[in-house]
Amino acid sequence: MIDAVFFDVGGTIVDESYEFEGWADWFGVPRHTMSAVLGAVIARGQDWRETFRTFRPGVDLAVERERRAAAGRSESFGEADLYPDARGCLSALRDQGLLVGLAGNQPAHAETILRGLDLPVDVIGTSDGWGVAKPEPAFFERVVREGGGDASSILYVGDRPDNDARPAMAAGLAACLIRRGPWGHILDLPDVAGRCLFRVDSLAELPGLVARHNARARDDY
Repeated sequence: MIDAVFFDVGGTIVDESYEFEGWADWFGVPRHTMSAVLGAVIARGQDWRETFRTFRPGVDLAVERERRAAAGRSESFGEADLYPDARGCLSALRDQGLLVGLAGNQPAHAETILRGLDLPVDVIGTSDGWGVAKPEPAFFERVVREGGGDASSILYVGDRPDNDARPAMAAGLAACLIRRGPWGHILDLPDVAGRCLFRVDSLAELPGLVARHNARARDDY
């Protein structure tokens, strides 16, 4: 039985186009050029921050974030940046009586923004708030604690096979990969995807899949 479902944030619940567009504007780089470099970085399996180092070698993103904030151009997102299927999926899963959470690699201010969106979730956690980031095992250990303590009853949903699905399954959770965003479309790890409980193209598919899975589990029990 799946009793709890946790979602990655960026690329899964929130469309991060705003983020990379904002950085492209800040660095004075055409947005399509930034997108092309990001795609190449993902395809090579590199850290996404290499995208920015392509244009500013040695750049310190923490310092740049402070500079952006001082200039009134802070990173931010809002209701318009949620994927259209996100809120409905969260609501439908809660209606099934499941615990629903968000847990992703996000800066401290993102948690405040997420809480302000009044999403239908029971738990909101970020890497900055928890003091540990994916794909570290301790991040998923925290997910397990927040989800009730039984890893096998928790489903983790994300767009990245490397940062989401693989470490979640290593921690004993079930995983769902969603194919969208740059990582979802570019980074292909068939061995990871093949072990996922679900693979979807839209979050609208997920509530029905979970309901059918749980119905089969009850019948088997």
